[in-house]
Amino acid sequence: MEKKRVAILGSTGSIGTQALDVIDEHHDKFEVEVLTSNNNADLLIQQALKFHPNSVVITNETHYKKVEEALWEEDIKVYAGQDALAQIVEMDSIDIVLTALVGYSGLKPTIHAINAKKTIALANKETLVVAGELITKLARENNVHIYPVDSEHSAIFQCLAGEFQNKIEKIYLTASGGPFRGKKKEDLLNITKEQALKHPNWDMGAKITIDSATLMNKGLEVIEAKWLFNLKPEQIDVIVHPQSIIHSLVQFEDGSMKAQMGLPDMKHPIQYALSFPYRLPSKSPRFNFLDYPNLTFEQPDKETFKNLALAYQSLEKGGNLACILNAANEVAVEAFLNDKIKFLDIAEINQKCMESIPFIQHPTYEDYVRTNDETRVFAESLIQ
Repeated sequence: MEKKRVAILGSTGSIGTQALDVIDEHHDKFEVEVLTSNNNADLLIQQALKFHPNSVVITNETHYKKVEEALWEEDIKVYAGQDALAQIVEMDSIDIVLTALVGYSGLKPTIHAINAKKTIALANKETLVVAGELITKLARENNVHIYPVDSEHSAIFQCLAGEFQNKIEKIYLTASGGPFRGKKKEDLLNITKEQALKHPNWDMGAKITIDSATLMNKGLEVIEAKWLFNLKPEQIDVIVHPQSIIHSLVQFEDGSMKAQMGLPDMKHPIQYALSFPYRLPSKSPRFNFLDYPNLTFEQPDKETFKNLALAYQSLEKGGNLACILNAANEVAVEAFLNDKIKFLDIAEINQKCMESIPFIQHPTYEDYVRTNDETRVFAESLIQ
């Protein structure tokens, strides 16, 4: 494969740092062109000194001077602010944009990258959750490929290699069940953030870890899968698989099924998205069947973990409902992490927002922005 020049949006987060590990291991295949961070100026500086990108962006402008002074002798351009984040992806020298930002913040720069005809490695599922119809339309119009980085969607994508002419009957997204698998509502009344942040299988950022504990992350993945693979809600099922070895499955119309398997390691889907259609060597540990003599499966509990049911509801109704759900959830998770609400309050706030914010069947980009803003204000009012 030819060497690819990569822009990593959110390089100091969990996905971004692991992506840089992949690039470091395959420095003959990849070159870092752009790095960005919201607040972590110190780590952004360290990364820039090591990988020498063309440019860096620190979106929190209060850190601009610190980053600029640290890099001014390195011939690395330094920019600041949300507008710079959206504009930097349009650079001619970029081949692929890895969007590893958290939440709604990934939407605008992803739109700019697609309009600039850049290949997208998508780790920011909220972009498709919030505006899947708009994003997929833009991607078709610009002939842009979107390669999924989420382990579940990467698994589906890998199972579809060589099968694009064959009809999907159903897909199964696997879920670990999170730290509270098997618990009922009465068991979750006094859950602390420390308990919720202890994921049994994956090492992730705080927001996505809480989303995994509430099953919201799986709900967001259901919505993302609809847009990535052009599926109907009834074609997407979720099955709890505590060992996290089977990352997801595809069932074809002849009844055959394909599964993608491996040890839980986000570097695998990151590397596959960056290197596609090639597979590159990896030093990661190998899976041994004898270490996992039993792979088990069970139905998710949508009554206790109501966020998954809310996600399906938003998918079936469409419009701006998933945008409302995502905005409410971002506010609610932040409040939980700051000890302002209880664990079960997250789903209650999400539901109240979905019932209260005006529904728009065919939203424009401006409608998504307005819906996001209105939902956040309303969710904050529920917390206060």
